[in-house]
Amino acid sequence: MREDRKSPPKMKVASLGLHICDILGRPVTGIPEGQNLDILEETRMTVAGTAAGTSVDMAKLGLDVYAFGAVGTDTIGDFVMSTMNSYGIDTAGLVRTSLAQTSTSMLMIRPNGDRPALHVPGANAVYSRENVNFTLLAEMDFLHFGGTGLMPGLDGEASRDILAFAKKHNVTTTFDLIALESVELNSLIEPCLPFVDYFMPGLEEAAMICGLDRREDIHRYFLERGAGHTVFKNGENGTFIAWLDSGVLREIHIPCFETSVVDSTGCGDSFCAGFIKALSCGFPLEICGEMGSACGALVISGLGSDAGIVSWEHLQEFARTTPVCLSV
Repeated sequence: MREDRKSPPKMKVASLGLHICDILGRPVTGIPEGQNLDILEETRMTVAGTAAGTSVDMAKLGLDVYAFGAVGTDTIGDFVMSTMNSYGIDTAGLVRTSLAQTSTSMLMIRPNGDRPALHVPGANAVYSRENVNFTLLAEMDFLHFGGTGLMPGLDGEASRDILAFAKKHNVTTTFDLIALESVELNSLIEPCLPFVDYFMPGLEEAAMICGLDRREDIHRYFLERGAGHTVFKNGENGTFIAWLDSGVLREIHIPCFETSVVDSTGCGDSFCAGFIKALSCGFPLEICGEMGSACGALVISGLGSDAGIVSWEHLQEFARTTPVCLSV
């Protein structure tokens, strides 16, 4: 980003989906045998997930964020609630349930930034359409929907109905997910696409969902089924944003920023936060992608899904002064 861009008044964003507590440690080179001990340099506990992690980053960037999801009535749920409240996130839409513990992941961060995880689905599995405050949702400017495939109470018809409701009330919709090979995601996602303005998975995830290899074909698969735009995050290769113009595929490539790699947890979630913030300012797609990429670069340079994210002004300065990787 080569010039300062001021923010308009705060936009309201509903972030609906996975709410997870991450417990992270680094660097992990292996699990000690038996009851032996290994020493780590750093540990951290964060609010994470394709909804909650993005919520925290969006709040740091100055958006007015409303959390929609579920946590347990346990102490981990207390941590999630209090942490989100500390960032000014409205948690009235978060359901507290005694049916399951708060969803939690233990992440062992390798020296190269990879993050194998041990995960408890927990309360995310019991959240359903009946828990959604549709009156509040209708007042939003944006809906960020994240978690398909890991929320059985919401997957399928319920997800489509929520997104359709949002579009009926002129809410701009963004859609992210965690793709698992064990889940038939295509059947869950395809009915939602006509109500998704920006479909924002990783490129590898998108390829796995549709079973195609060529990037152009992958774009077309989702665009021709109704998505307004495809925003494919592809790590060090940058991001590819596409749309159909009278049947002609248009694509923008956004390079990634040069940065040190510590932990890749939450990079995609932070990309969504930066992209939505820039979108709320009315910026063109290239700038939206650039701000998303800048968020990802900041997060990967520290431990946890919100590492490095300070403010909108700080993000703009980082984007203006940091070199990009020009190779694809």
